[in-house]
Amino acid sequence: MNDHRRLGRELDLFDTDPLMGAGLPYWLPDGAAVRHCLEEYVRDLERRAGYRHVYSPVLGKRELYEISGHWAHYSDDMYPPMDVGGEEVVLRPSLCPHHALIYRSRSHSYRELPLRMAELGGMYRSELSGVLGGLSRVRAIQLNDAHVFCTLDQVADEARAALELIREAYAALGLTPARYRLSLPGPGGKYVTAPELWRRSVDLLTEVLERCGLPYEAAEGEAAFYGPKIDVQMTDGAGREFTLSTVQIDFHQPERFDLHYIGADGAKHRPVMVHRSIIGSVERAVAHLIETYGGAFPAWLAPVQLAVLPVHEDQLPYAAEFVRRCVSLGLRAEVAEPERGSLGARVRAARLIPYQAVIGAAEAAGGHISLRLRDGRRMGPQPAGEVLARIGALVTSHSPALWEDGDAGPRT
Repeated sequence: MNDHRRLGRELDLFDTDPLMGAGLPYWLPDGAAVRHCLEEYVRDLERRAGYRHVYSPVLGKRELYEISGHWAHYSDDMYPPMDVGGEEVVLRPSLCPHHALIYRSRSHSYRELPLRMAELGGMYRSELSGVLGGLSRVRAIQLNDAHVFCTLDQVADEARAALELIREAYAALGLTPARYRLSLPGPGGKYVTAPELWRRSVDLLTEVLERCGLPYEAAEGEAAFYGPKIDVQMTDGAGREFTLSTVQIDFHQPERFDLHYIGADGAKHRPVMVHRSIIGSVERAVAHLIETYGGAFPAWLAPVQLAVLPVHEDQLPYAAEFVRRCVSLGLRAEVAEPERGSLGARVRAARLIPYQAVIGAAEAAGGHISLRLRDGRRMGPQPAGEVLARIGALVTSHSPALWEDGDAGPRT
């Protein structure tokens, strides 16, 4: 079984330190490269889907979370307030109250809706020490979050579009959901009391799942405190289930924050909020990717995409120039110098890197490289520019393939 906690340390992706504290991992350069690449992919996916990105502070006054309902229904999972200049300030447990305030800060017409607002932002949960583990359960979370402010007539289409974005991202990442769950309220006082709003939200999400043709299971007691949600469930290497992505419909917070837009009739109307997260927390997403691929990430996501292997020291100048060409094209490459060992030893050390560019005397003299693929296929000397163009196209398209056709030679 691939355990991301063990692999993360062995592959120099992330680590922890007691002085930073439990549930607060730090990212090493290779892990930071994976995280950065994943974040940029999601931002671009959202941008192309009509989202506009914002930044909001990780702190807010306690009063903000009293208005949103987090303080009454969620304070056990929040950090205690800090006294700052006589005001009680809290590390935020969620981004949605901040986005509601950003929406409220400007007037809006029905012509602007749906208004899609996204952020990769930090939030904090006061998790118990016993449930913390690696990247999958942490106290400081970088959340891929977004909120769509729309009319009632637009809600179903926006929720369905959010599900389609999730499915597109999963295809690029090579992920397969275990199941889709319709998370409903359960008994107890953790949920806001608004039976009619809950009924409308559940009906809309049920319609979305059925229109998408997705099989789902209803689960009581799994809803957010303010509304039901569609949870995309995954399983880890040990068979444990967890939620990665969500889509929620929220009538509660627009009312609490008195949000409105001006309709075609010139009157004020209440928008509906669709909460959605394509990959959930970056930490949990990377943890699952580590376990899914065992560190052999798709080429577009790999921390190092090309290992450049000069056979002898005489080829080091050409190898260094080739790496500079890679970097100028946006590829992540590094030289594995001959002093690190024999060519065979360096090939084995680079076994998780998608591409290995071998450079001998003939390649250096002719401006060529001999390419090895991670799956064992080899190609003879080819013009360096042609190889880089093909690799660059695969990386840019977020293809799961190492090569675009079957001419990469036999496996060895």
